[in-house]
Amino acid sequence: MRYEGEELVGLPSSTIMRKSIAVVPEGRRVFSRLTVEENLAMGGFFTDKDDYQVQMDKVLELFPRLKERYEQRAGTMSGGEQQMLAIGRALMSKPKLLLLDEPSLGLAPIIIQQIFEIIEQLRREGVTVFLVEQN
Repeated sequence: MRYEGEELVGLPSSTIMRKSIAVVPEGRRVFSRLTVEENLAMGGFFTDKDDYQVQMDKVLELFPRLKERYEQRAGTMSGGEQQMLAIGRALMSKPKLLLLDEPSLGLAPIIIQQIFEIIEQLRREGVTVFLVEQN
């Protein structure tokens, strides 16, 4: 896979993140023992200190449910909430390119609709979204 003229295959994750690329893998991979806040902080690890709180506020605005669950451990959340958290964590890095692998897998139709509305909003804001779905 090439992005902006550069081959990405084989590059370390940290290098890919610094190129403003974020990945949300299939299966809602969150840090189950960490809180919502801590999971989001992991996604913002490489974000400039000046941008960190701005990005956190933006993610919590996009996903109000995460704000409600801010101190809750991720492993105790529903599948839809975990998917929102996984996407929110990816957004903490301020990506220009967001890769989503089956973001609707196993979710209720109402949650799928909410997630796709947010994806559409991100697209309107200039984030390129590469989405893989089997449905």
